[in-house]
Amino acid sequence: MIDRRSALAVIAAAPFAWRTASAQSNYPAHTITVVVPFPAGGPNDIIARIVTAALQQSLNQNVIIDNRGGAGGNLGITYVARATPDGYTLLFTSTAIAVNPGLFSNLPYDPVRDFAPISEIVSAPNVLFVRPDSGINSIADLIARAKAEPDKMNYASPGVGTKSHLTGELFKLRAGIQIQHIPYRGGGPATSALVSGTVQLASVALAPVEPLIKSGAVRALAVTGARRWYSLPDVPTMIESGFPGFISDTFNAMFAPAGTPPDIMALLVKHVREVMKRPDVVEAARKYGYEIVAGTPDEMTARLIAEIAGVKELVARAGIKPEN
Repeated sequence: MIDRRSALAVIAAAPFAWRTASAQSNYPAHTITVVVPFPAGGPNDIIARIVTAALQQSLNQNVIIDNRGGAGGNLGITYVARATPDGYTLLFTSTAIAVNPGLFSNLPYDPVRDFAPISEIVSAPNVLFVRPDSGINSIADLIARAKAEPDKMNYASPGVGTKSHLTGELFKLRAGIQIQHIPYRGGGPATSALVSGTVQLASVALAPVEPLIKSGAVRALAVTGARRWYSLPDVPTMIESGFPGFISDTFNAMFAPAGTPPDIMALLVKHVREVMKRPDVVEAARKYGYEIVAGTPDEMTARLIAEIAGVKELVARAGIKPEN
């Protein structure tokens, strides 16, 4: 039999349990805030706005963006890690959540323990490119030039620790060459440095460079995705260029704080993955150089764990010193 104290405890807890279940069943009852840990107007922000606009229609509730840039994305990521896990504060981040554990020695969050993945939304390859008058027509030509002129070549990236920078360092290690890294503040300045002849090679995200490739202003040597980019069928992958398994793309994904109720998580996963299959969303994402992924939470967890380990190994091999 249940004793009197146990019975009273059950009765006392019942109203709270009912209120909790009721609140969850009404989700979303008010505005959802999606934190983007980078300034407005950047690639992560652009794709986040495409997704949240579609999600707002699907959920029939306001979904707003809160840009909290700073410290390589760590400020915004930390904010969500500490947010109430009720489904009303979400994170839309780039690969920074997987890269930063290798670049910062004292992160105030754990990317696996402190978050519940909703979905890997999209991915985007990087591209290695040169000037058309460089005399370099392929990755093989580039390697030959770098070996013939050791320590004389350099390459531009959007900044230290970006996936484009790590792509360049991975290429150097795999090819056994020495090319000096010149970091810039963004893909635009890095591309301009290449076009002006300040650097001999550039590694940046594909989207902003694609028009220049198509116009002939720059020559793409290879993209770093698993397959050729759909609108640049003549540009080979790094895999096709002699580097098996060389995939170095940037993902954009959505997370909730760890501890978010399972029914809310299930609803978010369902709606996010569904809106990413809408033709208008697919078209908008591709316009900005992204390929739809719309993966499951388990797939996102697996990728996150693998990416963290891979970046840490690459940072160590390349001699990149983590920041405090």
